[in-house]
Amino acid sequence: MAVKVIKDLCRGCTLCVKACPFEAIDMVEKKAVINEKCTNCNQCVPVCPFDAIISEEAEGAVDLSAYKHIWVYAETRNGELMGVARELIGEGHRLAREVSGDTKIYALLVGHELDALAQECFEYGADGAYLIDDPILKNFTTDGYTKAIVDAVKEYKPEIVIYGATHIGRDLAPRVAARLNTGLTADCTRLDVDIKTYIEYAKKETTLDVSTLDPNDPDKGLKQTRPAFGGNLMATIVCPRTRPQMSTVRPGVMQKREPVPGAKGEIIRVKPSVTEEDIHTKIVNIVKAAKEMVSLTDAKIICSGGRGLGGPEGFKLIKQFADKVGGVVGSSRAAVDAGWIDHSHQVGQTGTTVKPEIYFACGISGAIQHLAGMQTSKLIVAINKDPDAPIFGVADYGIVGDLYKVIPQIIEEWDNAEELFAKEHKIVD
Repeated sequence: MAVKVIKDLCRGCTLCVKACPFEAIDMVEKKAVINEKCTNCNQCVPVCPFDAIISEEAEGAVDLSAYKHIWVYAETRNGELMGVARELIGEGHRLAREVSGDTKIYALLVGHELDALAQECFEYGADGAYLIDDPILKNFTTDGYTKAIVDAVKEYKPEIVIYGATHIGRDLAPRVAARLNTGLTADCTRLDVDIKTYIEYAKKETTLDVSTLDPNDPDKGLKQTRPAFGGNLMATIVCPRTRPQMSTVRPGVMQKREPVPGAKGEIIRVKPSVTEEDIHTKIVNIVKAAKEMVSLTDAKIICSGGRGLGGPEGFKLIKQFADKVGGVVGSSRAAVDAGWIDHSHQVGQTGTTVKPEIYFACGISGAIQHLAGMQTSKLIVAINKDPDAPIFGVADYGIVGDLYKVIPQIIEEWDNAEELFAKEHKIVD
């Protein structure tokens, strides 16, 4: 769809300018003019009293053949590559091989002094890297990064662009998609381009009806699968008429490849046209939160507590448990909503998606929203009074009992095991 102004009918009343949430309408010689910020939201159409603004089909279809290769937005913070970028490069490497033999996976790096990070991207599977490097982009700003990426996409035309569903990715991706007038699927848990692969996946892991899908369908469009209706079903979304196809993927969902030290790749340097005038916010100072930070996505062991703790004091036991086994503290949404623990500890569909070696679920019933964020953990141990709690349906080991009795026993046994190990190996403090 496209929004257009019929100049002969426009009377310069400026009602459309006031109605536009994106500052996408300018007044030129007392006539409304749509600028490049327009997202086709159509907010201006009904407010015009003279029917001078119309929404109509965009002229001409997008030439899909002009778009090629896969980009992964390689998010960085403090000069370091984020873990989700490594995961998505691995996923992009897989997708590139499914699309066609000559499709490549490129890391998209935005910031300043990026060459060392590009080398890290090559080691995790990127065939090349687009470097949008400029001192003005050293710190993330929504306006600056959006313009830089939009300009690069328009010039180089990638077929697929993938972002991590982090705070920055969720801020950036929809703005880029809106400027490019293309679709965006948020919080994906599965990406496929090969229709045969998708049919096999859907038959095994979802309840989708794939009986009408043709395994020989030549369509190589990206199949983007995400939870819908609170995680009660999986929706697969395609973007058939516009490009690039864009998705955000939660950290911890995709599998990163083993790095190949010394791997080489193509570096393409992109000179951004971003100026100070394009950035409407000014970073005066960066202040890190004084509260304890928790990295759930990188943790190998997570001890999570839920409503079954009975109160905030229960997390003292969970913290003791986590410290003993070398893990970090997680929580269910119910505990966060009750104010017992900070949101940064929340695991689940509206929190953090995790994939640790061991996940202890203590006093967590197992709502589907929580399961969506932890059920891919390698080993799940559930502790709950209710033998019918849904959490036991995904647990590898289940303990029916009072967590205030069970956890101290686990800690005691852990101490005994450590003492025995020390004696056998003659370890002295």
